[in-house]
Amino acid sequence: MAFSSFANRLPDPNYKITESGNNSSSGLAGPGFKTVKFSSEQPTSFSRTNSGRVITRAIVGHNWKINITYNPMTRDQFEPVYSFLLEKRGRLKPFFVALPQYSSSRTTTSGTISVDGAASAGATNIKVDGFGSVTGGLRPGDMFTITDSNNSNHKKIYQITRVADNTNRLTTDTIATDERRYYITPPLEKDVSNNSTIQYSEPLVRVVQTADIQEYSLGTNNLYSFALNLEEAQP
Repeated sequence: MAFSSFANRLPDPNYKITESGNNSSSGLAGPGFKTVKFSSEQPTSFSRTNSGRVITRAIVGHNWKINITYNPMTRDQFEPVYSFLLEKRGRLKPFFVALPQYSSSRTTTSGTISVDGAASAGATNIKVDGFGSVTGGLRPGDMFTITDSNNSNHKKIYQITRVADNTNRLTTDTIATDERRYYITPPLEKDVSNNSTIQYSEPLVRVVQTADIQEYSLGTNNLYSFALNLEEAQP
């Protein structure tokens, strides 16, 4: 069957890729991860005066880093992953990865959550609405991306650190009953339009490999050992 585009997401148990390179239910699922190391990197300038005063400032944009290891794999389990990565030619071509610990929100949630009012790049919080019909809701630790019809290049993924509502909020804040305010890390990378959609179900991290060499080990049991180091990459 003809298809419109090649898959650009690392194969995993929830995402199958056929041998022709497209996402399809008839494809092979990627193996699950043995371990995932997830790092938040915010380079900071730090200086301390002789009197003890501390001065800090962010000097480079925030970046997520991911280290994935796999259990020993048979060749049929290994090749879909390795072939996918070889096509990316090391650090040349970005792709997407879904992290299993963030594939769903901490509370079962359904419905559309939208940005309520435009927000500017650098904002550390956003107001969202839709909770008149949304069931559940996002909590600290949940991650999301933003689908903005005015900026298709906004691929940054954010993590919620605080959630304010109509009852639990700063006294200077105004939040309606169908609204929430999400405090996020990192701050918004780009301006966000009103009514942009919060993508909280299986949010994807846009990444590149951290090295130009792909290698694996083949044991005497004929099983493949493999690990993968990735870092977030914005368009």
